[in-house]
Amino acid sequence: MKNTIEKALQKQKQAKAAELESAKSAEEVNVAKELPAEAKSVLTGNAEITVEEKAASSETIVTTERKTHEQYGFSIDLERLDKNGHISLNGERKQINEEYREIKRKLLANSFGALSKTLHNPNIIMVTSSRPSEGKTFTATNLAMSIASEQDKTVLLVDADVLKPNVLRTLGLENRQGLMEYLKGDVEDIADVLYPTNIDKLKIIPAGRSHHLSTELLASQKMHDTVDEFANRYPDRIVIFDTPPLIGINESAILANFAGQAVVVVEEGKAKMSDIKLSVERLNPEMAIGFVVNKSVHNDTDGSGYYGYYYAERTN
Repeated sequence: MKNTIEKALQKQKQAKAAELESAKSAEEVNVAKELPAEAKSVLTGNAEITVEEKAASSETIVTTERKTHEQYGFSIDLERLDKNGHISLNGERKQINEEYREIKRKLLANSFGALSKTLHNPNIIMVTSSRPSEGKTFTATNLAMSIASEQDKTVLLVDADVLKPNVLRTLGLENRQGLMEYLKGDVEDIADVLYPTNIDKLKIIPAGRSHHLSTELLASQKMHDTVDEFANRYPDRIVIFDTPPLIGINESAILANFAGQAVVVVEEGKAKMSDIKLSVERLNPEMAIGFVVNKSVHNDTDGSGYYGYYYAERTN
């Protein structure tokens, strides 16, 4: 199988380099037309460039880089996410940041510590729930951003909820082609739907357009080979799959075969114990399974309460 991740990065670098070179050439022509004769020699290297010309050139490059990023990658509005209750990446110390730090520490330990030797694809983490609307996508996106803030880890966030994709909507991003288009063959390479973001160590693969054969596509050898490539190519890579709920949906059980860890999100006061037990039964028993209790009310020392997140691993 082709080295898909490496190819994705190479394609993005080549595209940026080509567009930057084109813009630079166009700017040089425009400057040459407007400058007096004695200044035109700057463009051929026969004189020192003036401060004004250097500033104009730098401004052109910055503008071009911004355009290139908008064309090929996702620009996530971090301030918007902060206001919507997500973790903050601007240095602010928020309670939710601390809670997700605690959650990710256990996941990273499972991915790269002693337990990783007993798991298949320990760095592939599926985030799911028993039923819809329990907060799995909110959890998946926060985990991805929190892990991306690590100094020595990179994250690939895959929206595998191909029936009701919600990653792009949660992050405030526009719809694009994604996993389904790749599996159907509408796009030739996974590199075409692997998008960088303005969070340096975070990349995203959207779900794409829903398809009536989504179960079969996710169960295909093509999907198996792709996940295997993601899991094994880079030793510092965490892959987070936002999957459909477990109860009543076949796609989640299929995706569970690819992952070494599962995070099951349950909403306190809503999730039923019978649903949680049924969800666990639909997961691979060889996985490391943990639970995030969403909207759990904590009591501070002053008696006030706040919503937060608990994480616990299965004990048997």
